[in-house]
Amino acid sequence: MLKEVKAVFAHSSATMLEDAIGTVAIFALLFVGLHVLPNFV
Repeated sequence: MLKEVKAVFAHSSATMLEDAIGTVAIFALLFVGLHVLPNFV
């Protein structure tokens, strides 16, 4: 089990950073949409 997890992590480590950046971007857009934009309306 642990060997498989390490193998998957080794093969997908190139996209881990991109996934993390995408997640942060989505949460940033959500935060701006819910907290900042209603103040302008």
